[in-house]
Amino acid sequence: MTSRPTSAQLVLKITSFILRTLLNILFYTIVVILIARASKITYEFCYQIFGQVTVSEEPGRDIEIQISKGESTMNVASKLELNRIIVNKYSFYIKAKLKKHTIMPGTYTLNTSMTYDEIFAIITVPSAEGTDTNTGDSNTTGTTEIKGGNSTADDKSETGDLSDTADSDVTNDTDVTGDN
Repeated sequence: MTSRPTSAQLVLKITSFILRTLLNILFYTIVVILIARASKITYEFCYQIFGQVTVSEEPGRDIEIQISKGESTMNVASKLELNRIIVNKYSFYIKAKLKKHTIMPGTYTLNTSMTYDEIFAIITVPSAEGTDTNTGDSNTTGTTEIKGGNSTADDKSETGDLSDTADSDVTNDTDVTGDN
């Protein structure tokens, strides 16, 4: 004998079917939204690493940054993000590691309209023990003070002076002194 489902059982089956269908639709909608947001975040992060991102449009504003000897790349990135020179410290850090940039100590004048590549072009310029002041303007000259009189051929070749005198003043970008 087969018993016929009562109307209460039929309503219960239909209600559970509709509820399961709605929950499935809700679940898959949430999954699609999360995937879309994760894709957007990933795209923006990758664009920050590989694209030409700036914080503000030209002319921007100049900010002076002091980078200490031995300071980590992440600390420098945090400093730049805190001063609103870069968009994201993590994308800056990853770009520095991917391109194998070595950040040099010194004092630098950076602009909020600079791209990451322009910033790296300034803060990766080798300087020895002294303070390096650079700006994004290629017509402006920075100064580098080398202490101890031990200048290298690379330092001299940048200035065009290949003589062996360490206690001379070089007129281009480097002031070489014999002070300790």
